[in-house]
Amino acid sequence: MRKLQSVPAAHPPGFTLIELIATVFIISILLGVAVPLARNSIQRQKEVALREALREVRTAIDKYKDASDRGIIPVKVDTEGYPESLKVLAEGVDMNGTVGKKLKLLRRIPTDPMTNSTEWGMRSYQDDPKNNSWGGQDVFDIYTKSQRTALDGTKYKDW
Repeated sequence: MRKLQSVPAAHPPGFTLIELIATVFIISILLGVAVPLARNSIQRQKEVALREALREVRTAIDKYKDASDRGIIPVKVDTEGYPESLKVLAEGVDMNGTVGKKLKLLRRIPTDPMTNSTEWGMRSYQDDPKNNSWGGQDVFDIYTKSQRTALDGTKYKDW
């Protein structure tokens, strides 16, 4: 019967301190690159959602104005044919010459992805375009109430 002799290992099993330091250094560099990219990706997704929400509401406002200009819906005094609130776009407005029929242009008021609320900044047709206060007569345009800056350097409220 043969006896196996153990040969002493040249290096004990495990990592050396230099190998561990190099590994940690490489992982920290990779994390340093990945975190800002992930942060920008999230912000970019919110910006896309903001553009879609603005487009959806602005299109509904334009359709409301077109319907009032064509006489499909009644025009209220001092509104210039624009909706008096965003709520009207979602709840609907009675159509002329029909009983119980409403023109609904939005299923719901979209959520502002920058503020996580359905409260939008609004401008009336009668308001100064550079002013950020709403006169309350009608809704000519909307904007986000966020004061943050976009990735392209513009303010979200200016979109």
